[in-house]
Amino acid sequence: MNTTVSCELHLRLVVSSESSLPVPAGLRYATADPYAVHATFHTGAEETVEWVFARDLLAEGLHRPTGTGDVRVWPSRSHGQGVVCIALSSPEGEALLEAPARALESFLKRTDAAVPPGTEHRHFDLDTELSHILAEN
Repeated sequence: MNTTVSCELHLRLVVSSESSLPVPAGLRYATADPYAVHATFHTGAEETVEWVFARDLLAEGLHRPTGTGDVRVWPSRSHGQGVVCIALSSPEGEALLEAPARALESFLKRTDAAVPPGTEHRHFDLDTELSHILAEN
């Protein structure tokens, strides 16, 4: 049985030290893909940007800086509130987003209830995934 956990939240796109823009976002976690959190950032009326993060990366980023390369995550404060900073880098550009720490923590607790950390391998069929990858080539 595949269980899905989702969350809608409002992030802030940091434009400068004095300015930020609201970015509605959706997070989705499915037990069929137990290592990943799929994020959809709504950047315009019909436009979205999709990213996939390791669930462990987001969870660790609640408490300490983590990540290298394309995705880095760390806890911070903004306007007196706890936030989680998410820095994204791609060939198309870079973005620094601030997510409300409480909302992200609540979402991750619900994913932990669906698949406790350390048990992801029980929900992931490596042989099936490899078959799909090899069939595409």
